[in-house]
Amino acid sequence: MPEKPSSPHPPTQDIQLSPRHRWRAYWIAVSVAALTILDLTKVNVALPSIETALHAGPTELQLVVSGYVLTFGLVLVPAGRLGDLRSRRVLFLVGLSLFLVMSLVCALAPNTTVLLTARLLQGVAAGIQMPQVLGLVQQLFQGKERGRAFGLFGATIGIATALGPTLGGLLIALGGPTDGWRLIFWINIPLVAIVIVLAAWLLPATRTKSHRALDLDPIGVILFGLTIVALMWPFLFTTGSPDDDPRRWWLIVVSVVFAAAFIFWERRYADRGRMPLMPLSIFSLSSYRNGILISTAYFSAVPAMFLLGTLFLQGGLGLEPVFAGMVTIGFAVASAGSSWVGGNLVTRLGRPLVVVGILGMVVTAGALAVVALTTPAEWTPWAMAGVMIFGGLAGGLVISPNQTLTLADIPVSSGGVAGSVGQLGQRIGTAVGTAIALALFYATVYREQDGRDTLVVFHDAYASGLIAVGVFLGLALIVGVVDLAGRARRGSQTP
Repeated sequence: MPEKPSSPHPPTQDIQLSPRHRWRAYWIAVSVAALTILDLTKVNVALPSIETALHAGPTELQLVVSGYVLTFGLVLVPAGRLGDLRSRRVLFLVGLSLFLVMSLVCALAPNTTVLLTARLLQGVAAGIQMPQVLGLVQQLFQGKERGRAFGLFGATIGIATALGPTLGGLLIALGGPTDGWRLIFWINIPLVAIVIVLAAWLLPATRTKSHRALDLDPIGVILFGLTIVALMWPFLFTTGSPDDDPRRWWLIVVSVVFAAAFIFWERRYADRGRMPLMPLSIFSLSSYRNGILISTAYFSAVPAMFLLGTLFLQGGLGLEPVFAGMVTIGFAVASAGSSWVGGNLVTRLGRPLVVVGILGMVVTAGALAVVALTTPAEWTPWAMAGVMIFGGLAGGLVISPNQTLTLADIPVSSGGVAGSVGQLGQRIGTAVGTAIALALFYATVYREQDGRDTLVVFHDAYASGLIAVGVFLGLALIVGVVDLAGRARRGSQTP
């Protein structure tokens, strides 16, 4: 019998493996996710070197980062649907192979055109891989074991996110200011090659062969792609400069039109007995819907918080990129530990654990603003690093527990697409939150830079950007409290 989304505890462990084999497969999948996120964050610090080496302009530099995010987001849901229908293992290998080849092309790129093309295809590869990670975890584990698995997943992703800038800075220092950026891509090649071998050897077959025709809903794929491009484009190309074209915001209206057409088509497609790209019924589950909203709001805040800190430390205090990146190491280490603890506690404590974590992140954002504005410049990086440790302890209680709660009621048949929608929300949140925070930051810099002390200007810009971070964390907190109240009314605090 097919599993129903409304089932409170749908069975999800349909791959029969020994515990040892299950965890080996898990770590391969999580290493793929870590490589994907690491590549997203470590490239940010390489932009000045790329500008010098390839004579890239501002738009081209923007595309090096935003192009990766855009194609990453475009591919997530179709790849998640394909993984649900066929083999996650095959998609892992396809995505990893493409990622390796494009990393090589990036490392050897003679000009910006080649680099941008390769980065777009790298994003495609990342979008193919990431949904398979969450879908595989959904199939391999259940109950408390799944909480532990998502706890370790959150810890690994937290470390990759926070250490990316530091690793990028170290590689640039090692390779030199002109060509050091190439090492950022060269390092991918041996790492991905190792993972490909391990994936081919140890990943289980997650789907049996099917004689049914593959139903990929091509019209839905096209409408979905147009919606995402129109939504993300104006945010990805927001710099805060007075030269930003205000007409780009009309694309948000276009995205709403495409989104309405997509929903209409998906419902019609499902009514005809076909398999839509995105089963809209999963959004009827409050645990899933609220979890996606929390995740999206959280990722609108935290990557922007990291980026604002790096800009303030480098531009305002004059720190080298590698030292500015090191300020977030405490966040990475602390979040790794608290993610593990949160993953083990979530089945017992449920949503209150996530709400406490979000509250802690609100305190962190406020404390970062206070120490940046009040401490002597020579002590500011150390004070911010201390606050980041507290932030890591709080943030680790958000990502992995929320992931567990979000997917608790999702059946295996929709595990990949459900996970990919969550990842898409994170990518959209990152694009939107970063754009708004950077717009506030640079608008302040442009407004105050004439005749004022540089440190004062960057103090004000940092505080302005953190307003956006606080607003998004506040939204996440509101959704968490609403979800908590709903669970209390239903008498269910845990998955």
